[in-house]
Amino acid sequence: MNCPLKTRENAQLLLDYCARKLEAEQVVTLERHIAGCGACREFAESQRAVWEALDGWEAAPVSTDFDRRLYRRIEEQAPWWSALFRPIALWRSLPAAAMVCLLVMAGVVLERSAVSPLPPPNGLAQVESVQPEQVERTLDAMEVLDQFSKHVRTDSPDSKL
Repeated sequence: MNCPLKTRENAQLLLDYCARKLEAEQVVTLERHIAGCGACREFAESQRAVWEALDGWEAAPVSTDFDRRLYRRIEEQAPWWSALFRPIALWRSLPAAAMVCLLVMAGVVLERSAVSPLPPPNGLAQVESVQPEQVERTLDAMEVLDQFSKHVRTDSPDSKL
């Protein structure tokens, strides 16, 4: 037999042996191996010690009013958000809230002053730079609209009267 500790597939055999889950012929084969293999013997002895400790352990009895006391303690604890609405907490957070409001107001004022256009100097109109292609496209569009409006005027029933 191959050593169960050296192969992962057979490692469960040692655990089953210690838990007394193996069939009789597997027990005999494994006991022969354990007699000659020190590592498996040490593993089996430590597992037996664990099983014996677990078998001897007894849980402490639970008191009859355990549930009642537990639920009472849960109800007595205040929710975390109730601390936010205590008067002391409000007075402590008032300076921080005022500072945040001032910062927001300053941001709005600065944003609006940066966006408003400056009046042109000496009342003169400002000239924008226009690309030649843009002027050409605009003139072409105006010509098409002019032809369209002339065509609509000649085709309308009111113009024939």
